Amino acid sequence: MHLSVIIITLNEEKNLSRTLQSLQELKESNLEIEVLVLDSGSTDRTESIAKESGAKFAVQNWLGYSKQKNHALTITSGNWVLFLDADEELSRELSREIELVVRSSDPTKAFALKRKTFYLGRLLNYAWYPDVKTRLVNRGSNPEWVGEIVHEDLVLKSSGVSIFTLESPLIHYSYRNINHHFEKTLNYAKLSAEDYFLRNKKFHYWNLFLNPLVAFIRLYFLRQGFRDGFPGLIAGFSTFFYTFLKYALLKELNSNRQN
Repeated sequence: MHLSVIIITLNEEKNLSRTLQSLQELKESNLEIEVLVLDSGSTDRTESIAKESGAKFAVQNWLGYSKQKNHALTITSGNWVLFLDADEELSRELSREIELVVRSSDPTKAFALKRKTFYLGRLLNYAWYPDVKTRLVNRGSNPEWVGEIVHEDLVLKSSGVSIFTLESPLIHYSYRNINHHFEKTLNYAKLSAEDYFLRNKKFHYWNLFLNPLVAFIRLYFLRQGFRDGFPGLIAGFSTFFYTFLKYALLKELNSNRQN
């Protein structure tokens, strides 16, 4: 069976080697594997790292998350497709599960992966977990990425396709440190506010108080983020911070439109 692995990149020299190395077990499984690194104009060593690993490297000016991934589908040929981010790593157990799926060659099934975050020196077993994402699909399911600014989703346009979740984790190296974490949180809040604004979502003052508190309680207490110690506390506070900023920025955008 033929598997295409798609990774989109922009200046990912600090992450890409780890991601590509984690594919080694799949490569040794006697599956036919094609790895595509689709770049959008890196100025660091991303290209050389990709080529040294044997991956196919292509460049496409940035189209947006969904369109970039859909373009990657048009220049790959595997009957199974695995989408990875450049800051993700397959665990050995997950590689074995993926191999079994690809060998089964059942086009009526697609598979979601459970992301587990590595943060501040440890894997978080509760905060942000399981972050379930549909990533492994048969091309016969007619996959297409949809969504523009944030929250791109993989939809399967063929009827009769069921989505199952693999058990072993996909390791996610989201943040290098706390500073990097909150830089990304601020940026993501901006993108989310823009998305809400374009969809004419209404702002209410209670959004600034109730929504952040609910987000914190859900992650830190209901999902037991407190069991992850200090990293879990930071994760909970970042969720509060992100939610507050998202609505504050939405209020600013609405106010600017009225002026």
